[in-house]
Amino acid sequence: MARSDIPPEDRLIFAMDVPDVDQARALAERLGDAVRFYKLGLELLMTGGYFELLDWLVARDKQIFVDLKFFDVPATVGRAVSRLRDRGVTFATVHGNQSIMEAAAAAKGEVKILAVTVLTSLDRGDLDDLGFQCDVSELVLSRARRALEAGCDGVISSGLEVARLRESIDPKLLVVTPGIRPVDNRPEDDQKRVVTVEQAFRNGADYIVIGRPIRDAADPRAAAVAVQRDIAAVFGQ
Repeated sequence: MARSDIPPEDRLIFAMDVPDVDQARALAERLGDAVRFYKLGLELLMTGGYFELLDWLVARDKQIFVDLKFFDVPATVGRAVSRLRDRGVTFATVHGNQSIMEAAAAAKGEVKILAVTVLTSLDRGDLDDLGFQCDVSELVLSRARRALEAGCDGVISSGLEVARLRESIDPKLLVVTPGIRPVDNRPEDDQKRVVTVEQAFRNGADYIVIGRPIRDAADPRAAAVAVQRDIAAVFGQ
């Protein structure tokens, strides 16, 4: 199971993947108190107003996950991460080798650094194409161990690999799991290694990231409330 020291209502992270900041604000208003944690990614960064939106959400007591997957020379990554300090950011992602992760961890301040293990949009065939001949779960374990050694706080991992992480890695490791699908995955979905809400937490995830199943629902707030209800049930509340 997941760590027990996190309020259940904080365990849902909504992926705010929308075309512009105005739509993001409108959707956040619509979701209201059904969502307390937001992931802001590359799409919003490229539209302008990213940090204004971040500050707007923080002013409304929302937690923020800056998902920009920093990947560059270590000094540049360190300086970029340092710009997130004192902004109310909870998580930020880094996607790189040991020196990149170390640079991010050294500059993080109060921000928790999450290392990407294997993207949930990749399957075995994709990893073969990239030259990774090892088993997916072994690659995730290796990345997680190196992340902790580098000073990172946790990892991004598919729910399919979380159980092995919990068996093999220090329990202080935070695990954030994307690729959550409350119902069967649609054929056009680009997420390949997916699990349900309950599976993710039973396997040991601390947080889950959900985007499209909430964003594209006829009633996004109702969809978020339903997920929160599922989370509460897992944790006996």
